[in-house]
Amino acid sequence: MTRALNRLRVLVVAPSRYPLRQPHAGGLEATVWDRVRWLRDRGHEVTLCAAEGSDFLEDSAYALPAPAWSRVEDASDTGYPEGYAAATEAAHAALLERLRDERHRFDVIDNHSLHPAPIRWSREAGIPVVTTLHTPPLEPLLEAAAYARGSAHRFVAVSQATARAWSVEGVDAFVFPNGIDTDRWTRGPGGSRWVWSGRIVPEKAPHLAIEAARVVDAEIVVAGRIGDVDYFQQEVAPRLGDRARYVGALHQRDLCRLVGASAVALVTPMWEEPFGLVIAEALTTGTPVAAFDIGGVSEVLAGMPGTAAVMPGDVTALAHAARDLAAQGQREPLTRVWTRRAAVREHALSRRYRDVERVLAHTAQPAAERRVPAVSW
Repeated sequence: MTRALNRLRVLVVAPSRYPLRQPHAGGLEATVWDRVRWLRDRGHEVTLCAAEGSDFLEDSAYALPAPAWSRVEDASDTGYPEGYAAATEAAHAALLERLRDERHRFDVIDNHSLHPAPIRWSREAGIPVVTTLHTPPLEPLLEAAAYARGSAHRFVAVSQATARAWSVEGVDAFVFPNGIDTDRWTRGPGGSRWVWSGRIVPEKAPHLAIEAARVVDAEIVVAGRIGDVDYFQQEVAPRLGDRARYVGALHQRDLCRLVGASAVALVTPMWEEPFGLVIAEALTTGTPVAAFDIGGVSEVLAGMPGTAAVMPGDVTALAHAARDLAAQGQREPLTRVWTRRAAVREHALSRRYRDVERVLAHTAQPAAERRVPAVSW
């Protein structure tokens, strides 16, 4: 990898609900994990601010508390254990004081947190901030964005759909889609089984993928971390059996092997999906994707061979689209080669992150020197 011409001192702020480590809690954590590695490989000095137990967390002063659940069944992607919110607020307040004292250490903050505090740091700590919008608009973040207006702050969004949703709320953002490490996500041989991967939560709706497989009597494997135990027990577990298996949360290498050995990947969001990293991952293995067309999904699928998009919630249409894609792959084995080639061209980290790097460098410049950066696509 070619080194960056101008070395930046970057504080990368991760979401604090889960540590950045494998198996990744979700696409957001995987994206930030890759971001830290890529920036360091480019020669930038990167300090990570993330949940305790994260990889790359060399400076304990920038560790954030992670939720500690007393019972596994209480763990949630939406709630927190008692006392966690107060501990997080205290940690962010301490970080702000540290940043005020050490503002000379950093040229720019690369913020991926879902907490509003890092957005305010551009004004309160006097350090330029680039905030990536990974979700639909959240009220606390909107309030922080209004507070930070006029400071050295730039927003970027992971899709046009996400940018439009935030723009309606008064926050404008450049669009820089997520990328994946196409050296680690390698082409697989395909197979007969279908696959679904991701966070097991209601808005990702893996139960609908199982239903779609059942419509055409296909075998399906479900992989991912359980983010809502009640949902898993009520909607997913009863649908498991001889033709539908759950294999848990997998490390990247094992997940790549599973997805690459599948006939088709199903993606079933029932919310305004900001991006859909699992789509890019599957396509890079050569595995075709059948998905519900909602949020930023169509942007990730655009121009990709071996894909189909149907109306959200239409299980029968999804089943037939997936069956057709699987059959096409069996008839034309080179489809997997073409699919991977297109995915690498469109979704490789090297393509995506060079533009992000330029925005970080641009935002770090003194205000008088800033100009709108050109983008490469």
